[in-house]
Formats: sequence, structure tokens, C-alpha cells
Amino acid sequence: MEGMNTTDPQIVLGTMDFGTRVDPDRAFAILDSFVAGGGIWLDTANCYSFWSDPSGVGGASERVIGAWLRARPGARDAVRIATKVRQNPLVPHSWPESAEGLSARAIRAGVEESLERLGVDHVDLLWAHAEDRTVPLEETVGAFGELVTKGVALRVGAANHAAWRVERARSLAREQGAEPWTALQLRHSLVQPRPSTSLSEAGHRMLAAEDLDLARSEGLSVWSYSSLMWGSYVRADKPLPETYDHPGTAGVLAVLEEVADELSATRNEVVLAWLMRQGIDPIVGASRVEQIEQALAARQVRLGDEHLARFAEAR
Repeated sequence: MEGMNTTDPQIVLGTMDFGTRVDPDRAFAILDSFVAGGGIWLDTANCYSFWSDPSGVGGASERVIGAWLRARPGARDAVRIATKVRQNPLVPHSWPESAEGLSARAIRAGVEESLERLGVDHVDLLWAHAEDRTVPLEETVGAFGELVTKGVALRVGAANHAAWRVERARSLAREQGAEPWTALQLRHSLVQPRPSTSLSEAGHRMLAAEDLDLARSEGLSVWSYSSLMWGSYVRADKPLPETYDHPGTAGVLAVLEEVADELSATRNEVVLAWLMRQGIDPIVGASRVEQIEQALAARQVRLGDEHLARFAEAR
């Protein structure tokens, strides 16, 4: 399955809050709207969202998706499902102390439980949610490759991994004759934090130039999360985190306002179009139907080279 990523970038529906902050009825409506609008990819994880769930463990998002699939005959054929292993607390309310790792045993157990919650026999993309340097990379690579061989996962990818670790894992996969990681998932958006500053969100890793370089040279897919910065582009009550408070942000936001006006688009639509113009698949979380409808509308926004140059110059 390895090779150049030739598919056009797509809006990915992020389902992190389904079953916790977003109740099942609203989640069903969002999923229905997403599919009706031509959306294909759903992104979840086995740990979503342990921090919001009274149980102290993940699984709620996958259970809601599974319930939706059961209630919508034929829906499985209309969507592709991506989930993740690594990070789910093995002991309730004990993270990161009991966070599931990336040993072969943990990967197999995590995927088996995910499939059960989703009610499917395979996922279309399985992510390693974060690095686990307590386990030999050879073991992790072998376990992911085994799942592809068995048809449990059609593709595999790495979220929140350093580029050198991804390339090392791909080399090990070649040596083992195993399916390599062919997708990257990292945090990225139009605005960028100050260089060399730490993010307050545990486990987040920013997309770097070397990640894009690796992806473009090797034909890997790139998915971005926190693409719309939790509503900060369009909501005055959702200010950007302090680490984004620098002159470059002000310049970029000014250009964003100008371009949105010129194209008769919302700022969110322009941001998503900017990501897709670079070959990135943006993940968009939604708590209301109108949010996902607006996100899908970004596919109609056409940014030219001149727009990209203006954003680059504003940084």
C-alpha cells in the first residue's frame, strides 16, 4: 500500500467529544450531516475522552460511532474510520501513570477493544497516538504491520511523532517486510506559537518543516488537528493561547480578515482552504451541525499563489 499520496485533501470529522461533551443525539446529527455533505473520514481514538468522562477512561467516542453505524444501515460503506492506540488509561483517573503504551500486547488489546466498541471488523487507518520510547521501535512496527497483514487495519500512521522516529520506523518496516506508517498527524494551523515555547496541552506536537519535507518526499498523508484553534478565529470569547501572542499572529490575522472579505468566505473556511492548499487534511471537531456544514463549505474556497504569499509575508 506504500506509494505517493495522490488523493485530494479532505475535511476529516474529529469526534473527540462524542459521548462526553457532545451527546449521542447531537453526534448522530453531525455524522448524518457530514456524510450528506460528502464527508468521508472520521477520526477518533480509544482514549477519547477520558478527561471528560466520569468513568476516567476513554471509549465513549468509539461507542457513539458504533451506535451510529448500527442505526444507519450502509453507513459503514460511506465512511472511513481512523482510530488510535496509546494513551488510554488502564486504571481509571490515572493518566499518564497508567497510559496504555505501544508494546505488541498493548496494541493488539487496544485495537481489539476499539473494534468491539465500533462494531466493525477493521479500521481504515490505525494511528500510534504518541511515541512510547519504553518499547523497542522494532516491536511497535512489527505489531502494526501484523494488524495490516491480518486485515484489521488497512493503513497505519504515526500521530505526534518526531520525523526521525517516523523515518526510522519506516526503515525498520522495510527490513521486516511489514507495512510502514504512511500517514502523519500533528497539530497545525494558520497561526503559529512563538518559536521554542512549550504548549500547555499535554501530548501535542506541532507540525514542523521537516515533517512536511518527509511527507512530500515519501508520499505520506498529513492530517492536522487543532486546525481551527478551538474557535479562536471566529469567536471573541475564545482568545488564542498566550504563546500565540506575538507580532506575526497579528499580521496573519489581518491578512486572514482581508482574504475572507475578498473571497466572501468565513475566516474558518479560509484557514481550512489554506491547509488543504498545502496538501494537508484538516481535522475539524464539531459540536453543532452548522459547524460541520461550514467546514465542508471550505472545499469551495479557492486560494491562489498570491494569497499564500500574503500569508507567508505576514508571519
